[in-house]
Amino acid sequence: MYNSNIPSDREIPSTGKLIKSTIIAVVAAGILLVTVVMPAEYGIDPTGAGKILGLKKMGEIKVSLAKEAAADAVKTVKAEVAEINPDIETPVNSILNHEMIFTLAPDEGTEIKVSMSKGGVVKYSWYTDGGKANFDVHGDSKALNIDYHKYYKGSDQKREGALEAAFNGSHGWFWRNRTLSDMTITLQTRGEYSDIKRME
Repeated sequence: MYNSNIPSDREIPSTGKLIKSTIIAVVAAGILLVTVVMPAEYGIDPTGAGKILGLKKMGEIKVSLAKEAAADAVKTVKAEVAEINPDIETPVNSILNHEMIFTLAPDEGTEIKVSMSKGGVVKYSWYTDGGKANFDVHGDSKALNIDYHKYYKGSDQKREGALEAAFNGSHGWFWRNRTLSDMTITLQTRGEYSDIKRME
């Protein structure tokens, strides 16, 4: 009585049928990708079906709008950087932005640095989820034999501003959690740097 719902061997599909169904599904997905998705999303139409269905034009519009949005974002950042440092010419390809979130145990410290050229500017803001963190903003350069260049230091729960590189090298922030609880810090950066990394 309890086994009445178990399918018989005749109802279970064979391995061959499963393989055949899988191949049909993969082929169908590939056809849809080439004839519908690629034209509609990217304006790429290798079969010509996208043009007939009007999907290629839709994809071309999407790509064009994405390029315009990226160009507008670069212009915005260049304007923001120009407000801080009007004498510097901002290379278009050097504008980056990141958000990094990390947690420090009591008395634990960490450092995040960006690679910048002399005169480059990065706008930043950081904040903790509770309590003040000791911080030290500084730079260094192996090429120039600079081990430590102090910008400023202090203790705060949040901070924002702009950091202008005094020389070619690494510039950034060191934090230490002097509270008795774990502390999460969020750092947001935007500006003229080529790389960002958390130092181990």
